[in-house]
Amino acid sequence: MSQALHPMLNTAIKAARAAGAIINRASMDLDLLKVNTKSPNDFVTEVDHAAEAIVIETLLGAYPGHGILAEESGRAHGAKDSDYVWIIDPLDGTTNFIHGFPVYAVSIALAYRGQVQQAVVYDPTRNDLFYASKGRGAFLNDKRLRVSKRVRLAECLVSTGFPFRKGDNFQRYLKMLETLMPLCAGLRRPGAAALDLCYVAAGFCDGFFETGLSPWDIAAGSLMITEAGGLIGNFTGEADYLYQREVVAGNPKVYGQLVPLLAPFTRVIKDEAEAAQPAAAAAQASVSVTPESALAATAAAPAAAVKKAVRVRKAAAPNADDAPF
Repeated sequence: MSQALHPMLNTAIKAARAAGAIINRASMDLDLLKVNTKSPNDFVTEVDHAAEAIVIETLLGAYPGHGILAEESGRAHGAKDSDYVWIIDPLDGTTNFIHGFPVYAVSIALAYRGQVQQAVVYDPTRNDLFYASKGRGAFLNDKRLRVSKRVRLAECLVSTGFPFRKGDNFQRYLKMLETLMPLCAGLRRPGAAALDLCYVAAGFCDGFFETGLSPWDIAAGSLMITEAGGLIGNFTGEADYLYQREVVAGNPKVYGQLVPLLAPFTRVIKDEAEAAQPAAAAAQASVSVTPESALAATAAAPAAAVKKAVRVRKAAAPNADDAPF
């Protein structure tokens, strides 16, 4: 690579490529793959375990005092009280992988005292390496990433993920789709949240939202977003998305329009009747968002100290695209 990378980022890249090699080899013999079910429609394979093992071995080999939070093994490895925690999804998009659908990735992030500092997302099918260090930008291979410049939601491509686990609220998601589909140029569901976030950072998509995600699904991608000039938060525009199981991201203008549309569907709202209402009222609201305030909220410490990234005023506006920023 043409630039000098942080040593911890270099280690993460080495780990991601090693996992990617395991995944690529396995992709050539999918018929031989052993697939287990963690819960309905939630699959895990021997490849997930093998890829996770090589990632953990590589990371702890270099930093034995660090903690680990991994999708398959949780916190079973590494130090339990370290300020440094590696957040790992060894194969994001397992369902795609076992069907031979080439949209999946290795996701590795390093958090220091709860704040993501280093991030790698590796797409082994395309040999695409997304990486970022806090304060030093986000990159795809050697190309600097910037979020898109689109400002009208009607011109935007928005990606999402569909609920698929037992107990997920399908009706809630259908209402979200009903709200957003008429307002944007198109919705996409590739099936790997880590790549979805990277694609927003690269400007391939203008926004992203999903519920039911875990920290390992979004930790690395969240740093890609902010380092590429985008914003990320929960459905009410706050920065406690990592453990809130809901996330929305986009370039600053699109993010500011998505938040009021999705806010009625947040898990924070306890009144199910209110959550089930169409987001017409939200679409009529005018939103005041500045990149500076939203970025400050995204970089804030834990949820108790999080500041609002979005202030919703009750003045009427013809539609979300006309809301002033």
